[in-house]
Amino acid sequence: MAKIRVKNLLIRTFIGFNPEELKDKQDVLINYEIEVDVPAKALETDNPDGIYDYKKITKQIIATVQEGRFNLLEVLCKTLLDIIMKDPRVKWARVEVDKPHALRFAQSVSFEMEASR
Repeated sequence: MAKIRVKNLLIRTFIGFNPEELKDKQDVLINYEIEVDVPAKALETDNPDGIYDYKKITKQIIATVQEGRFNLLEVLCKTLLDIIMKDPRVKWARVEVDKPHALRFAQSVSFEMEASR
């Protein structure tokens, strides 16, 4: 079992339901972890066949966030977790989405979810 971590993926999207949030994109900061098996053959041969493609899933996440409109951090987080969990090779995943400056005296507000099979 191996764990892949993507840290501090910064993307702009429509997030929130206040009037100013509906007209201007805001930054969200995304972190996720994915547990997958690494084929023994890949480790022996240094060949990527059968390896979980974290670049491909990251591109899907970026496109979903950039093109989407979300009222709630919870819905954005669940959407991203569902995208990751579609691949049957994923054994466990955790997604955290931060919304910087969502509260006046806080650096950010975040929401986190995880799933396993």
